[in-house]
Amino acid sequence: MTSPLAPARCPVLVVKVGSALLVAPDGTVRRDWLASLVADIAARIADGQRIVIVSSGAIALGARRLGLPKGGRASLEDAQAAAATGQIALSQCWAELLGGHAITAAQMLVTLDDLEDRRRFLNASATLRRLIALDVVPVINENDSVATEEIRFGDNDRLAARIAQAAGAGGVLLLSDIDGLFTANPKNNPDAKLVENVARIDARIRAMADGGSASGMGSGGMLSKLEAARIATSAGAHLAIANGTHDHPLARLANGGRCTVFIAGKQGKGRKLWLAGRMTARGRIFVDAGAAAALAKGSSLLAAGATAIEGRFARGDVVEVVTASGETIARGLAEYDSTDAGRITGLRSDAIADVLGHAPRSALVHRDQMVLL
Repeated sequence: MTSPLAPARCPVLVVKVGSALLVAPDGTVRRDWLASLVADIAARIADGQRIVIVSSGAIALGARRLGLPKGGRASLEDAQAAAATGQIALSQCWAELLGGHAITAAQMLVTLDDLEDRRRFLNASATLRRLIALDVVPVINENDSVATEEIRFGDNDRLAARIAQAAGAGGVLLLSDIDGLFTANPKNNPDAKLVENVARIDARIRAMADGGSASGMGSGGMLSKLEAARIATSAGAHLAIANGTHDHPLARLANGGRCTVFIAGKQGKGRKLWLAGRMTARGRIFVDAGAAAALAKGSSLLAAGATAIEGRFARGDVVEVVTASGETIARGLAEYDSTDAGRITGLRSDAIADVLGHAPRSALVHRDQMVLL
């Protein structure tokens, strides 16, 4: 059965390359393997596909050059120094190998804030789409040299999903050291079976994930890949996890190689699509079962359906809508700040003015500024 993410069927594909694939244990680039991947990319471009690369490896490469312990991850300062050093080597390697196929490479370094802020997201999106239109291959990495723990993705799986949204890509391919999502950890359980297709990421699917990075070199495990899948599919992009340890991984996947494909949902538009992919929120609004059911039918979130407010946020900030069981079911822009929202929680609309002295808006989160997850 042909995967919906088969390269020939995806006009724009984001390919994420993990550190363990690109960098050998001794801290050097696995150049022969990378050359085979670049040959695959060149073949896909020749067939009319456009490729965006999200590449890990800067910290690992820089750590070797600087002689830093623990692969450069002993401290935030070490990681930043390693990233600043290794990023030059990483970009040069991609540019040289792509150039050998007469393909121009461009480098983009981004932080979490660049894609969480609406205006900066639109700027990044415009740059990506223009590069793609010019037949340039963007090579993207998180700007680890300036990112802190509070403002970083933490792994390139989720970055790849957000870049797919910004680039208008129809698919994301996470090349890893495993064939995909298994029913249990295959390293520990010989009976574990590959899950080939996932239509919905629910508690059962999350229970299958293992949060560790098998190589110890990267920062993303299966849990980060599931979050990446949530971001990508909510933005209308399929996402696949495939084993990239073999030479010519794209050709192998197109010819029926094993993988797990997360099927995209219905694509949103504009601000709602951006909201669906966001990774941070300023606060949370807890709701009762009746409100959750109403939201599922397309209603706005009214104060009467809210049960509690968490966090400090201003009007217009992004908030999450959460059920009593702790499941985040929606994300949207707050119509009230957290103080006023807390004062009117549980009240009917006609009682809001009695508490606040005015009732400028009927909803805590309006349906036009909210996306269901």
